[in-house]
Amino acid sequence: MARHKSAKPHLRASKMIVAKKKAHETPAPAETQAGEATLDPGLYVIATPIGNMEDITQRALRWLKSVDALAVEDTRVTAKLLARFSIPKPSPTFSCHEHNEARALGRIRSLIEEGKAVGLVSDAGLPGISDPGFRVISQLLEEGIKVEVAPGANAATMALVASGLSTASFTFLGFPSRKSGKRRSMLELERESVHTLVCYESPHRIGAFLADAFEVLGDRPAVVALELSKKFERYHRGTLGELAAEFADIKPKGEITVVIEGVTRESKKTKAKKIDSKKSANEDKDGDD
Repeated sequence: MARHKSAKPHLRASKMIVAKKKAHETPAPAETQAGEATLDPGLYVIATPIGNMEDITQRALRWLKSVDALAVEDTRVTAKLLARFSIPKPSPTFSCHEHNEARALGRIRSLIEEGKAVGLVSDAGLPGISDPGFRVISQLLEEGIKVEVAPGANAATMALVASGLSTASFTFLGFPSRKSGKRRSMLELERESVHTLVCYESPHRIGAFLADAFEVLGDRPAVVALELSKKFERYHRGTLGELAAEFADIKPKGEITVVIEGVTRESKKTKAKKIDSKKSANEDKDGDD
């Protein structure tokens, strides 16, 4: 009986401690307390999947449900995304692409000045990375307007990690020029770089790009990644010479990411040996003359 009586105060004390802990817990952010998020006026840059819809983030979904307006690269593509996740289309939803970004900027600014939260999405990936959005983001930041970013799927970093090449440092080149001369000039700047090179390329120009890269950078390891995160995702691995020959006459479907090894200690030694061998051959030739 005595033991049973002493247990009750102990139980009450435990309950009081739990109650105190709950009272001192940090309240959830206003954005999540009521189920429907409330966003402050500003621009909300939202990454979307590059192929596999399972790559959408919880924050991206919450922002898409909560913004007052939505600026999109292609209204048809975004409509499918919203329908896939049963998200009502914000009103207004309007275009913001490379041909009208300056005009769209004015509309986005006006909406934010009215106290609206405006979302910005591209067809796939993160706006501003080889997609529309950079001008809008840069200008609004310059004007002191709130800009937040919800990260997500990215073809460049995915291909880099999957390539097996060094991830210690890398240079992202975006989409190289369509013109061979400008393309080669860009590659010349990276000839002696120790950083892994990553770029996007069109199916129609992949063969020409790889041929230029082989000529300028030499026969170093590279990877051509296609249809990342999609059903037919695949990687073609080899040297630039091998890949240039493989893609010389084929035009694969889908988005392409190319990863090229930077200059390594081994490649520097190999290059130095070739230079020494060439010098020796020239000296022998001069001696014979």
